[in-house]
Amino acid sequence: MTVPSPSPAFWLGVLLRQFPELNRELAPSRTARPATDRTPRSGMPPSAPIRLFVSDTIRDITDGVVELEEAACDRLRLPRPPRGTVEQRLLRLLALTDRGITTDPLLADHVRAEARRMARRCALALGDAETPVRVRGRCPHCDSVSLRVFPHRETVLCINPGCRCATASCACTTDDRHRHAWPRDQWQQLTEKITADLAELTAAQDDEEGSAR
Repeated sequence: MTVPSPSPAFWLGVLLRQFPELNRELAPSRTARPATDRTPRSGMPPSAPIRLFVSDTIRDITDGVVELEEAACDRLRLPRPPRGTVEQRLLRLLALTDRGITTDPLLADHVRAEARRMARRCALALGDAETPVRVRGRCPHCDSVSLRVFPHRETVLCINPGCRCATASCACTTDDRHRHAWPRDQWQQLTEKITADLAELTAAQDDEEGSAR
């Protein structure tokens, strides 16, 4: 049994809805007091009206969308796309999903991965936290009920800090911060080891998609 992944159009649509929120987040509040040249007594500099990490995210996503559209057009042997805003380019990419992207597995995987990465970056800049979902069953390494699905990462992690496996070369023997992980393409194998239902692992991703629509 294979685990279906959200389509490229799904993540492009999420990014299309998120990106305008970044520009609103970047704009200073009308009720904010104007910055002055005086340094507060606490020694901290006056707060900047522009949140630099939001600005960096806008720049990263803008560059990423431009590169993604150009790569898609090149792969599909289409003319180089004209200039446009991020929203315009995303709409053009969405149109291309029905005109060739989904018929090219390599291109579809690339568009999906990049759109998901940028949507996740956008969500973090907007202050959204990723909520892990508990998985029934015990970790095959430490036998602890510590398995969690992280929907954005599409990964199952063992959150037990004391988890150790039997592989001598594994990082868990030397790094206390190491966490054993199972990416989406290994979920079927994991469920067979822990006698769990695959639907339980995919439910978190399904909820993520439903809330984003």
